[in-house]
Amino acid sequence: MRGANRSGVSEFLLLGLSRQPQQQQLLFVLFLTMYLATVLGNLLILLAVGADSRLHTPMYFFLSTLSFVDVCFSSTTVPKMLANHILGSQSISFSACLTQMYFVFMFVDMDNFLLAVMAYDRFVAICRPLHYTTKMTPQRCALLVAVSWVIANLDVLLHTLLMARLSFCADNAIPHFFCDATPLLTLSCSDTRLNEVMILIEAGPIMIAPFICILVSYVFITWAILRVPSPKGRWKAFSTCGSHLVVVFLFYGTIISLYFSPLSSHSAKTDVATAVMFTVVTPMLNPFIYSLRNKDIKGALGKVLARKWAKVIMEGRHF
Repeated sequence: MRGANRSGVSEFLLLGLSRQPQQQQLLFVLFLTMYLATVLGNLLILLAVGADSRLHTPMYFFLSTLSFVDVCFSSTTVPKMLANHILGSQSISFSACLTQMYFVFMFVDMDNFLLAVMAYDRFVAICRPLHYTTKMTPQRCALLVAVSWVIANLDVLLHTLLMARLSFCADNAIPHFFCDATPLLTLSCSDTRLNEVMILIEAGPIMIAPFICILVSYVFITWAILRVPSPKGRWKAFSTCGSHLVVVFLFYGTIISLYFSPLSSHSAKTDVATAVMFTVVTPMLNPFIYSLRNKDIKGALGKVLARKWAKVIMEGRHF
């Protein structure tokens, strides 16, 4: 690979979350548990939406897409960290490092866009209910997701190519559990000003614009909820919106603090802890916040599991 030849570095060392053996064992169990919870929770959403035709609506289409993205998102970082722990290896090749970075930030962008699209979908459903079926058609929903995939890939491709042109000299130890942009820029012995400028002027708006759309949508949603005559109905709506906004602020707050501040203000421990929040914690929380509290999802899962259980019983009796 051209980047590897001109950099002089053929591989990096992912130092992980801790160098203390006892802490490493605890962190391995913790992250394995969180990863399994993420995969199970999101796969249950996909199963429920796919199995129940009543859930084939725009809201659940976006939820299932978010679940798919979150499974892929966690799978780009956590399995590699767990495998390194089991194998006792910290190495990752230069090309694999850039590939991992590419997919991490592609799925970050997709989470970003999907959270905005879902907020818009709820805005139309609550504030413009009479126009919902005409505005959120299946074709428009598919187009919104397709455009999100295209923009996410183009955005990340630009930053990956900019990273590949940098030179990396003697130090190849990354104090992180995956190939993140910030520690890579810190390790580079090239001029990284172009990378930093492009993060601010190109990646910045891509992250900030959806965040503003989410906030505006929820302002209108809150205004509509305040006009609900039933106090119980208002409390239920505010509870759901509040949970959603917690995830939104957790996701955007960690990303903005990590990638849109000067490199000189970063510390390795703080950056790792911040990265854990949006790469591991948020994908794990999303299915519980957005879906598994939903009665329709739980009802669909109950029916699917009941059918499977009945089939097992019938097969056992037949045997």
